[in-house]
Amino acid sequence: MTPDELAAHCASLPRCRRKGTAERPAWYVADRLVVRLEDPTTVTIRCTLAHREKLVAAHPGTFGVPPSMERHEKVQAVLDHGDDDAVRDAVTVAYRLQRDRSGA
Repeated sequence: MTPDELAAHCASLPRCRRKGTAERPAWYVADRLVVRLEDPTTVTIRCTLAHREKLVAAHPGTFGVPPSMERHEKVQAVLDHGDDDAVRDAVTVAYRLQRDRSGA
């Protein structure tokens, strides 16, 4: 998956808006983070801790949790050699989670 493909997927989600900077774009729903591009090959995706465990177990080559993120409801994914469908699904789940939490 490329950053442009990620952006296109986020744009397809209703009310998911791009914010952030040119170097680190991020997508939000109701001002709640869904996903942020950390660099051209890495994204941070919002998720519940239980869902994060499932993602890492099912796709260890795609998802991981850096030590700084262990206490947060986030997971990182690689774009350049990861499972594109799994990343796309994780972003969609993050979008729904944040949309539901905001009541939007």
